[in-house]
Amino acid sequence: KKLQHKPVPPSALSIDPLSFLEVLKPVASAGKSPKKSPEKSPEKSLGTLYGVGVGPGDPELMTMKALRHLQAAPVVAFPAGLNGQPGVAERIITPWLSDTQTRLPLTFPYVLDPQALAAAWHRAADAVWPHLHLGDDVVFACEGDVSFYGTFTYLAQSLQLQHPGVEVRAIAGVSSPMAAAAALSIPLTCQDQQLAILPALYSFNLSCNRATNSLEAALAWAEVIVLMKVSRVYPQVWKILAEHQLLEKSYVVENATRPEQKTYIGLQNYPALKLPYFSLLIVQRGDGVSVALSDATSPQSTSP
Repeated sequence: KKLQHKPVPPSALSIDPLSFLEVLKPVASAGKSPKKSPEKSPEKSLGTLYGVGVGPGDPELMTMKALRHLQAAPVVAFPAGLNGQPGVAERIITPWLSDTQTRLPLTFPYVLDPQALAAAWHRAADAVWPHLHLGDDVVFACEGDVSFYGTFTYLAQSLQLQHPGVEVRAIAGVSSPMAAAAALSIPLTCQDQQLAILPALYSFNLSCNRATNSLEAALAWAEVIVLMKVSRVYPQVWKILAEHQLLEKSYVVENATRPEQKTYIGLQNYPALKLPYFSLLIVQRGDGVSVALSDATSPQSTSP
């Protein structure tokens, strides 16, 4: 019999993750292992949706808890890659999966349009729901950490709006700013330094080729600034850093911890880098701690 539920229009799905914080319940507080899949009875409750942070790229940076839940789940979901290629999260988890687990790729567009995003989250929730309805737990593998600009937040929010009885839990992972600092062999912060993390695309007004207040406001108070997914606005960022004479104290890391990782130490010679999607930029304004860095005259291809 085909499962029926009342659809929720995309406009009803809020993009604000703060309204969803109450849904994310730490796994540690539950004091129990993830449920196993066999022997489902008709009276069994709904399955649980686990958001599992699997780290920035290197499979060895997945936590032991994440691995345990990943291997125990009968159904493993993840963001689908582009052009038929596996995505980052899928590549991270593939070595740890068995042939008996159901793999569920979910499509999320790389756009900023709220309606298109909400529709994608709604379709993803529709794909996950039948498994949960049958009592199977579903793990959604999210690169980095599930609570740090993670797609999982919106998938879980959409699912909860359609099916309020579904339980959702989160398992922390290693985030890319920490991985990027390790790749650069620098401390991300130290002592009393203040840190600002900005989603680059939302910090700029592309139509006027100038930053909104976010970046320059952060430069006024933060000793360390991280710009996430900086590729599309890199030229604008470079100009502002040049105005503030911060290019020598700025660094870019592409694809942190992955085999194709590349680092740029000092940006004074790189006004027009063509960066991949998963690139971040770190600015260190304060004196911080002196650390010996690699040659700053050329990009470094470094092994994770």
